[in-house]
Amino acid sequence: MQEVVVLGVGMHRFGKTGDAIVGEKSVTELCRHAVDMAMKDAGISWKQVQAVSAASSRFSGGKGWGLNGNDIVEDLGCTGIPVYNLSAGCAAGGNAFNIGYSLVAGGIHDIVLVVGGEVMPKGMIQTSGVEDANDPEYLRQRCVGMPGPAFWATLARRRMFDYGTTETQMAKVTVKARKCSESNPFARFQKAVSLDEVLASPYVSNPLRLFEICPVSNGAAAAVICSKAMARRFTSKPVTVATSTVATIGFDDALPRSLAGPVPSGPSFHTEAKSAVMKAFERSGIGPREISFTELQDNTCYYELAFPEEWGLCEPGEAERLLEAGETAPTGRMPINPSGGFVSFGEATTAMGVFQIAELTWQLRGQAGGRQVPEAKVGLAQTNGLGGNATAAILKR
Repeated sequence: MQEVVVLGVGMHRFGKTGDAIVGEKSVTELCRHAVDMAMKDAGISWKQVQAVSAASSRFSGGKGWGLNGNDIVEDLGCTGIPVYNLSAGCAAGGNAFNIGYSLVAGGIHDIVLVVGGEVMPKGMIQTSGVEDANDPEYLRQRCVGMPGPAFWATLARRRMFDYGTTETQMAKVTVKARKCSESNPFARFQKAVSLDEVLASPYVSNPLRLFEICPVSNGAAAAVICSKAMARRFTSKPVTVATSTVATIGFDDALPRSLAGPVPSGPSFHTEAKSAVMKAFERSGIGPREISFTELQDNTCYYELAFPEEWGLCEPGEAERLLEAGETAPTGRMPINPSGGFVSFGEATTAMGVFQIAELTWQLRGQAGGRQVPEAKVGLAQTNGLGGNATAAILKR
């Protein structure tokens, strides 16, 4: 196995259709911006890219078939290179990164472009786009009446019951996130919000309010990855990929994504996310307490409290205290989402896993400006998506 490094990253600022940020740009135009930026950052030309691993979309790209990578190759120049289009819902960007990592680590290619981009439809994401009676996601929404926000609200209510979490504490997660995004030129929201403003925003699904749930956004991100031997030609300070992992939901998951199954003996939430992260710790030889900062998937504020505990970054029931003590801020001892997270960017589904790689790279280089984590040495990225898909990656300097 070859060592893999991130050579260059790029991003298009996130926004929504028709605004001053993205206007009427297509997903290919958004991706082109991110790719050009990543190649310039890497110091390479398009002809040096040996393969493309692209996160595919059912919403916005790829000739209606999610062939986003092929659209990008046609736009930049048909050089005959292989293209891999990956679909895994919100985990698609992380999956695309994993395939790119595997291609380089396995010695198949020396330089691979990883890219994800999205133009999202308006409104909350519908987790099932097809009325298929065999699809548990569709049945959950139609028969149980539980779309995404209600699903997250159930998780939040369970945490409130278990640990006494208050609505004010959950609102403070958003306040912290928006404070971070003030210093992020790629975030959709670059203005701080007060606790009162968050608590005054309307309920979407009690106890979760509008400002506590990530909106949908348009955006794109790209990363150029290569072998460590190749990287020596371009940089003396590469960011190394310690590992990249993929996992799916376990049989004993207690979440209401499966309508029939065994009841586990204890809490068992998001087994796919925990499995991916635990595999990353094991394969990298890096433990949870060695992580300098984490970029995790915060579709809602609940995840920023629950996930660090589930993965061993802190003790069960400890997250609220750490939040209120400022320990999850960029300058704290357990920084979570110094980028501002999904709550500040909005979710461009297929871009998110690559967006996290870009943020980890900037942080580890010391290029994150006002949101910089001091002395950042190791970063953890995590996504989970439709179908019980999840990814994790650990980068280090």
